[in-house]
Amino acid sequence: MLTGPKRFILWDHDGVLVDTERWYFAAIRDAIAPLGVEFDQPTYLKFMADGLTYWDLATALGATGADIERQRAVRNRLYQEYLRREAIEIPGVQETLAELRGRFRMAVVTNSRREDFDLIHRTRTIMAPMEFVLTSDDCVESKPHPEPYLTALARFGAKPGEAVVIEDSARGLKSALAAGIDCVIIRHPFTAAQDFTGACGFVDSIGELPSMLAKTNGFA
Repeated sequence: MLTGPKRFILWDHDGVLVDTERWYFAAIRDAIAPLGVEFDQPTYLKFMADGLTYWDLATALGATGADIERQRAVRNRLYQEYLRREAIEIPGVQETLAELRGRFRMAVVTNSRREDFDLIHRTRTIMAPMEFVLTSDDCVESKPHPEPYLTALARFGAKPGEAVVIEDSARGLKSALAAGIDCVIIRHPFTAAQDFTGACGFVDSIGELPSMLAKTNGFA
């Protein structure tokens, strides 16, 4: 259950506002395969939840730093090809953000690279209600470390209890909880098997959030 009224919403990005996580996984899987690593979805989700780097698997098999940098570049290229080609819209995002705009101050906090984020939103307008975006380029540490969400709070001048985080992954949940912020999980098929212990609530779609937040703030 959410604790107290909220003034700020801190949105995760991938899997919450755009349906990109399966394509990032596909890019990683294909890029790391030439280094001898068979990388399936359960392994990826475990590494993702714990904030581990899957490139360590390649290092353990003898890959050099140069090998990894080369294949990391391949991953980035493959992922951007997916972003240009695949439909990544999530139904209800535009309408929900429009409904919440003006009632809450909002920002995006993501582990995405700024280059990928900018590509996704080059022709999209769903970022219009956001006051700012924090990507992996803006923080020293990434989720599940609390730094990204603590940085967002500081940017707003907000206290943890005034904010709610919207996430779809255990990695993001851990980051929010470590920062002392309530976290609501949007259920997503890609991350459904992860452990969401500690979440303050669950919704099946983004469109359910306005009514949940209205009740928390005493509007309904």
